[in-house]
Amino acid sequence: MANKAPAWVVPVMRAGYGARGLVYLTVGALALWAVFWGGAAQGTQNALADLKQVTFGYVALWLIGLGLIAYMVWRLIDAAMDLEDEGSDAKGIFARLAQAVTGLIHGILGLSIIRLGMGQGGSGAENWTAKLMSLPYGPSLVAIVGAVVIGAGIYYVQKGLRGKYREDIRITPVTRKLDPLMKAGFVAEGVIVGTIGGFLLYAGLTSDPGEAGGVGQALGYIRALDYGAFLFAALALGLLCFALENMVEAVYRILPRYAGPDVSTLASRAKVKAKAHT
Repeated sequence: MANKAPAWVVPVMRAGYGARGLVYLTVGALALWAVFWGGAAQGTQNALADLKQVTFGYVALWLIGLGLIAYMVWRLIDAAMDLEDEGSDAKGIFARLAQAVTGLIHGILGLSIIRLGMGQGGSGAENWTAKLMSLPYGPSLVAIVGAVVIGAGIYYVQKGLRGKYREDIRITPVTRKLDPLMKAGFVAEGVIVGTIGGFLLYAGLTSDPGEAGGVGQALGYIRALDYGAFLFAALALGLLCFALENMVEAVYRILPRYAGPDVSTLASRAKVKAKAHT
């Protein structure tokens, strides 16, 4: 099989999804806490910084940070080798570019979390945006990254609504039961990623890195909208669903170019059900 994924990609992929699941579990749980007991929504770094107060918290930060770097490595290889068969047309290239950008974002987050594990302060979205803006054509680069991140958010939403994620999830009794929660998780993540992309795009257009923000600012912005409290609560639950989805991918995700075409997935079950109703 052409461009067959090397075997070592699989454990790297699983480590990456597991770490990302822990990140969103922490952020989602704290956001849900804010819904019922008040307080501001926390971004990923502030949420994870609380782990330093827990026994072996520094070890956990290192493991999560290294896992997110593994996720970046997986996504870059995924995009370069087209392991998910997105294709080489305009739509496929954009999807692969979104994979690479989201991988890089999680890699940067991983480095920041490792800095926390070393007892240093992490670098937030504003700091990274300021560094990028200092480069030649920096504001334009930030605006382009923002546009791509918005596209990634749209991609997550449609991936959830259309059930495209099912193509890579092995079918088991567990994954069948968790399928609706995984769908909700993708939609929630898409809304938050798209909002972060909007901040980056605006920061690039205004040459103001202070306009950039991460998950915490995105949740805070959504919470401040009319009826935002209800949407905020829904997104908090959605983040927990997305954490669950990542945990499922850490265990049950397949690589078609490594596993082969004969593995049954949730998508193949959906096709069988569709045929049965025709």
